Amino acid sequence: MKKIQMVDLQGQYAKIKEDVNNSIEQVLSTSAYINGPLVHEFQKNLEKYLDVKHVIPCANGTDALQIAMMGLGLEQGDEVITADFTFAATVEVIALLKLTPVLVDVDAKNFNIDIDALKKAITPKTKAIVPVHLFGQVANMDAIMEIAKEHNLYVIEDNAQAIGANYTFKNGKKQKAGTIGNVGTTSFFPSKNLGCYGDGGAIFTNDDKLAHTIRGIVNHGMYTRYYHDVVGVNSRLDSIQAGVLKAKLPNLNEYCNARRNAARFYNNAFAENSNIITPTAKSNATNHCNQICDVCDCHVFHQYTLQITNGKRDALHKHLLDKGIPNAIYYPVALHAQKAYTDKRYNESDFPVTNQLIETVISLPMHTELENEQLEFITKTIINFVG
Repeated sequence: MKKIQMVDLQGQYAKIKEDVNNSIEQVLSTSAYINGPLVHEFQKNLEKYLDVKHVIPCANGTDALQIAMMGLGLEQGDEVITADFTFAATVEVIALLKLTPVLVDVDAKNFNIDIDALKKAITPKTKAIVPVHLFGQVANMDAIMEIAKEHNLYVIEDNAQAIGANYTFKNGKKQKAGTIGNVGTTSFFPSKNLGCYGDGGAIFTNDDKLAHTIRGIVNHGMYTRYYHDVVGVNSRLDSIQAGVLKAKLPNLNEYCNARRNAARFYNNAFAENSNIITPTAKSNATNHCNQICDVCDCHVFHQYTLQITNGKRDALHKHLLDKGIPNAIYYPVALHAQKAYTDKRYNESDFPVTNQLIETVISLPMHTELENEQLEFITKTIINFVG
């Protein structure tokens, strides 16, 4: 059996080596390292894939979130609501811009922002909602967009973990994650479902005016060289990374399906174990998908995250490492409990689900190169230990 990797980028690269190398060689031969032709080609290809009017590449996913908020003109003190159970980048940029982060609890079934908690958190100072499509599963965008419309709020989708996922609305319409709100953002960090070989990110929108503003922000506020019309930053996707992404993008649907196949194997193996809660594939209010099936496109499984309910999560984490099975705990500390983001407004009673998840979740190897032999070893090891 091959060594088990949490993410097998080497195996993935081997299958697309020629395309990747050709793209990199093109950049090296032309020396068009910044804003070269491959950046624009990738941008256009991603716009077509997502069926969105504007993709603005940038340096990383955290910048993408910050630039999106800058582009919307949010001002100091404006409240921005987001989920408590996610990576710090989401709240980090809110704090950096001197906005007021408002953290709320998540749904126990899908780990995404809890709709009732979201409604309760809205005040006259609320200006935006940042739903995080955590672990590859789209948040309840029907409800979120309805709430935003009712209260005249912006919706900024944090799509760093769910590129390629589709959301099915209650009326049956489908739309790509990250293209539903006013603006969406993503990360191309190497381990992402669509990852480059360094740092990279992008912003998506169908709003022409907002896209124009953001294009200036990512390039020092310039539309014409040395003329600075808005306050900007230096955040550009370099051409080598764009070349890697251009080579990978045609394979994204295949990558998503490979992850779903691995998730299906995991789910079937753990189905009868009362000490293990497997991730649901129900992404939205319509609950159109009751299982992980061959045609299901509502979840792209950036992570496959279990809940271990018998108190053995930490012991299982160590046991798997001892057996050569990489795993991770995403996330061990809630954002409201982080030193950087503590706030007297928060009470522990406001976060019952998040506080439960940080004690029970564990993420297993999940990538495009997993083989059945590896999956069998992982699942049998877990079942034998958990009981």
